[in-house]
Amino acid sequence: MTAPGTPAAPLRCLVTGATGYIGGRLVPELLAAGHSVRCLVRDPGRLRDHPWRARVEAAAGDVTRPDTLTGAFAGIDVAYYLVHSLGTGRGFEATDRSAARAFGEAAARAGVRRIVYLGGLNPTGVPARDLSPHLRSRAEVGRALRASGVPTAELRAAVIIGSGSASFEMLRYLTERLPVMVTPSWVGTRIQPIAVRDVLRYLTAAASLPPEVNRAFDIGGPEVLTYREMMRRYAAVAGLPHRLIVPVPVLTPRLSGHWVGLVTPVPNRLARPLVESLRHEVVCAEHDIAGYVPDPPGGLTGFDEAVRLALRRIRDARVATRWSSASLPGAPSDPLPTDPDWAGGSLYQDVRERRVAASPAALWRVVEGIGGENGWYSFPLAWALRGRLDRLAGGVGLRRGRRDPARLRVGDSLDFWRVEEIEPGRLLRLRAEMRLPGLAWLELTVTPDGRGGSDYRQRALFHPHGLAGHAYWWSVAPFHAVVFGGMARRITERAAAEPRETSPDGATIT
Repeated sequence: MTAPGTPAAPLRCLVTGATGYIGGRLVPELLAAGHSVRCLVRDPGRLRDHPWRARVEAAAGDVTRPDTLTGAFAGIDVAYYLVHSLGTGRGFEATDRSAARAFGEAAARAGVRRIVYLGGLNPTGVPARDLSPHLRSRAEVGRALRASGVPTAELRAAVIIGSGSASFEMLRYLTERLPVMVTPSWVGTRIQPIAVRDVLRYLTAAASLPPEVNRAFDIGGPEVLTYREMMRRYAAVAGLPHRLIVPVPVLTPRLSGHWVGLVTPVPNRLARPLVESLRHEVVCAEHDIAGYVPDPPGGLTGFDEAVRLALRRIRDARVATRWSSASLPGAPSDPLPTDPDWAGGSLYQDVRERRVAASPAALWRVVEGIGGENGWYSFPLAWALRGRLDRLAGGVGLRRGRRDPARLRVGDSLDFWRVEEIEPGRLLRLRAEMRLPGLAWLELTVTPDGRGGSDYRQRALFHPHGLAGHAYWWSVAPFHAVVFGGMARRITERAAAEPRETSPDGATIT
């Protein structure tokens, strides 16, 4: 997928959003094209387990804090702006606007030669006041970057089809879970979807556009489809029976967002702006990008092929990044306190320890497989109810699942947790991203017992915020024996039941 027109001299690229869906896939594309990459991230530790980490430089910074940006641009030729505040609630437009201005100003001061921005495709002929807040903000960010004095290429895309994208997950779960659908009227809206591989191809090639190019480009795939057609085509590619789709006019964007949130893993605060953006037709008004980045010999990727590729990656567990890869702004981020007598206040703990007749490797496989399709090894109804309550409170709920069914890395979302730390074979620490009156962690530890077996230690920790936090802990404490005790018991039982592997000479090697 190396882009055409890549210059002989490599460029020095700054990538924002490297822990997100597009940024995490763009970095290896830029490296494959011969460029060097610096990633601007709030927490460089989030990059640690990415396969390309050793080949990039990490700079700690935040586009919403201009004072952290200056050093990140030193020596940079091309800066990629791949961040936004979508799903953070009211005020996200002002946040995006000020962040884009600060980014552009810092790039201009540092002498950056180009900015590349991935925005949203604008409906033709629709006044800005009538656009959804999401699309209006995307357009405003593009204008701010182009006005910075640094030549800017704004690539405007509609629905991106690729394993793990929020738009694809929404389409996938709506189609797979509902054979008969009563749908909002926006299923009749015409859309020009684009495969994620074509988006990455354009983004990579945009680094070497001529210096006089300072404009927006519409980018889309070769087909224009309604959302209804996309659902039916998805069903056909996935081998599902024909879907009956009945559109009704009564579902407002707010109600549609709740409806999507109930059926799919995409939370309401992200689903609603995505749905609002489907009120208007989003079809490319031009294809001028082909004058600089010619279409590949076989043409751009069609919808059916994009779906096939995405489903194959999901089936083969090769999803590199997901929409939930990026941490939510405002989500809990305080690290776990290491001192039990933490000066920050009360720290409640529920500790469970068990010895298990299984090797550390066997026990670790069970620990690392927690969540997603495997569940949480205890009282599924309680976990499902907690996830449903979290969704009703505006949280992410329990259906985000996991990126890979067997392997975890720092920064991965795991249902309503996020991997804060992982030491393969020994430690898994999760930080809660559910709605709570405090901060919470779940820590699972595996150690050898010196006799061929293992010791399992499980800690649930909670730092309450105010009286509500203390009340919450004591209200759920009576259920800990069932939930956390059951978890420890089932994890160790499953590990002990795993078949032991043997070498050719008959020795146990597990």
